[in-house]
Amino acid sequence: MSFQTEKEAVQHALKAGAPTLFGIGAWGLVVGVAMIKAGLSVPQALGMTLLVFAGSAQLASLPLIAAHAPLWVIFATALVVNLRFVIFSAILAPHFAHLPLRTRAWLGFLTGDVSVSLFVQQYPELENGKYKLSYLKALVFPNWTAWQIGSVAGILAGSQVPENWGLGFAGTLAILCVMLPLMIGRIAAAGVLVAGVVSLTLHALPYKLGLLCAVLAGVVVAMMLEKKGANRE
Repeated sequence: MSFQTEKEAVQHALKAGAPTLFGIGAWGLVVGVAMIKAGLSVPQALGMTLLVFAGSAQLASLPLIAAHAPLWVIFATALVVNLRFVIFSAILAPHFAHLPLRTRAWLGFLTGDVSVSLFVQQYPELENGKYKLSYLKALVFPNWTAWQIGSVAGILAGSQVPENWGLGFAGTLAILCVMLPLMIGRIAAAGVLVAGVVSLTLHALPYKLGLLCAVLAGVVVAMMLEKKGANRE
């Protein structure tokens, strides 16, 4: 579908992204509450959600922060969890390589999984389509806003929620909701299986290092299987 005007492109992007906003807000709410329950103060949690803007990395790092793990372990864990954004950047870079570095930097910061997916559906080819920047902005701004509203609400409500509500389990369920749709095919399933086995085997390691090892093992196995399948073709 090609757009005749910028307004048409923006309206289409807003309509495409609208069904995802409630889920993004709910995910932000869970992470906001989790930050407070992990021991962060309200200002610390607000600073984290505004500066990090990465739910899975935030949840992965919270147990490490609570356990007073070394900074390098926390940063390494967040980096590994968010390695997928390197792939997202490689996908989007050809479309926006002509923009100034500052513009590309803040666009990259605001762009999440859902926004990339919706953008690629509209612009699958590099040469195809107009108003790409306007379309991406119309995706990322509502997405970021929904996340921050949910996260801030979770942060402010976190101190009022009883411990026996089992919010840690709610956070686990939220991660599963994000992860399960991504387990498409044998390669992804194998990577998750290996990560699960390694995580259980190394759960006794200090500073939650077993989690970091599990993520690395799962990624390596998935990449090896993908390379093996490509070689066969």
